[in-house]
Amino acid sequence: MKMIMAIIQPFKLDAVREALGALGVQGLTATEVKGYGRQKGHTEIYRGAEYQISYIPKVKVEIAVADAVAERVVGAIREAAGQNKIGDGKIFVSTIESVMRIRTGETGDDAL
Repeated sequence: MKMIMAIIQPFKLDAVREALGALGVQGLTATEVKGYGRQKGHTEIYRGAEYQISYIPKVKVEIAVADAVAERVVGAIREAAGQNKIGDGKIFVSTIESVMRIRTGETGDDAL
């Protein structure tokens, strides 16, 4: 099993959700986060005053999937979230050692 974590632009969340739904992904967790990457924030002007935005608002999407569909899920996220611009985000993939559904006690792929 794999845990896929993607940091994306907030306005791309619905597109990512639809793309994952088309693949049959049954659930995801989305969290509003702030951070910065290579661009180290950006400068904005408000009422004539310039100020630095150090932390950019993003959305972190987390999905646990079976190994067999992990590559397709990563591809779907990249396609849905990408604009070919700085700040599009990142996708991280890690291995899940085990998972258990609390209600039923199911483990492994059955718990997903």
